[in-house]
Amino acid sequence: MTGPSIAVVDYGIGNLRSAEKALQHLHADAALTSDRRAIESAEAVVLPGVGAFGACMQALHRAGLEGATRAAATDGRPFLGICIGMQMLFDGSDESPDVSGLGVISGRVTRLPTTVRLPQMGWNTLEVVVGSRLGADLPEPAWLYFVHSYAPAPDDASVVAAWCDYGRRFAAAVEQGPVWATQFHPEKSGAVGMRMLSNFVDAVDRRVKV
Repeated sequence: MTGPSIAVVDYGIGNLRSAEKALQHLHADAALTSDRRAIESAEAVVLPGVGAFGACMQALHRAGLEGATRAAATDGRPFLGICIGMQMLFDGSDESPDVSGLGVISGRVTRLPTTVRLPQMGWNTLEVVVGSRLGADLPEPAWLYFVHSYAPAPDDASVVAAWCDYGRRFAAAVEQGPVWATQFHPEKSGAVGMRMLSNFVDAVDRRVKV
């Protein structure tokens, strides 16, 4: 691999390898790792996640990677959260009320309305916010793949990079400085998802070359 080094945090939850493989396809030097030192030294970090919020946070803590992951998301390096990895960046979730999130982005994860079938499982379109770096050069409409029953509600709407509508309008992607995150799975979203991951890899590459 000739691209930037990207640590994909492996904390023993679900299928995390698809994110690693997608980034490698884009020529990033991406590696799934449970080594705290590798996370600390990587040029960028990706936090995937599938399943329940509380189980993922507890697994991250048990793996001894909670501190390193929080540091990676607050020290100025490019950081990408995917699905539950996005939700974990917030203060907490109604899915697991007694479990704290990483607290990187202010806000809480709330349940989607019961007026729609849950989980949302399948393809939906994005309303990309003008100026979004993550959503640059996407087609219209941009279809992405979702699997979730809960979605983040940021306290500051200015961090929202893309909206989606399913029962209610929710933040489908956020950008807070170098921290980007998606509720959908870009690694499972075909060419549109790969375009978004390419935007992330390009941002990492530009930072490394400064």
